[in-house]
Amino acid sequence: MKIGVIGAGFIGRAVAELGLAAGHDVMLSNSRGPQSMSSVLSGLPGVHVGSAEEAAKFGDVMLVAIPLEHYRSVPAQWLEGKTVMDANNYYPNRDGHIPVLDRFETTTSRLLADHLPQAHVVKVFNAIFASDLIKDARPHGAANRRALPVAADDSAAKAQVITLLDELGFDAVDAGGLDESWRFERAKPAYCVPLDQAGLKAALAAAQRTVELPPVVRTRAPA
Repeated sequence: MKIGVIGAGFIGRAVAELGLAAGHDVMLSNSRGPQSMSSVLSGLPGVHVGSAEEAAKFGDVMLVAIPLEHYRSVPAQWLEGKTVMDANNYYPNRDGHIPVLDRFETTTSRLLADHLPQAHVVKVFNAIFASDLIKDARPHGAANRRALPVAADDSAAKAQVITLLDELGFDAVDAGGLDESWRFERAKPAYCVPLDQAGLKAALAAAQRTVELPPVVRTRAPA
């Protein structure tokens, strides 16, 4: 499979590393262009780098891992018909206040899906730290395998991403459609907490729409 990544930050690079290890072809891109990614090429042998448009053309499956405030910068026509994995999170101090999110009226993935009406958006990789993506990946069938939540409206796209997660080293829990993806957004019980499938299902069920938990304290926040 060819995986195109828009956003070469910590999450984008971690997913690229796991994808390469699983035998997939991966192209990373960022807003500054491929000439700015020499360190990526040297740090991830075998990865391709390109512009965001080139990554969109390259990928059978896409990952969007950019600050949420920039989600409209991705031209919708680039991603028509593609499965788009959405790793975005809403940080008001970084992204500025987005009133519909502050009022709990929609989800971050619904915003992206509305911007990409011909794409099949799947919420995934937002509720784990980049360092944990590398550290916690385990082979299929391994004991104490970490589970990640997945939400999508398109069942085929969701199944495709769940299969990819298994190849990358994680179990999955189906969290429903995009309108339920708030259950593993920032400040919810499942956000960036290492859990197996049973624990993750319980954390998703325990989430309350308008209740935000204290921040998970780590040295770096996810992309």
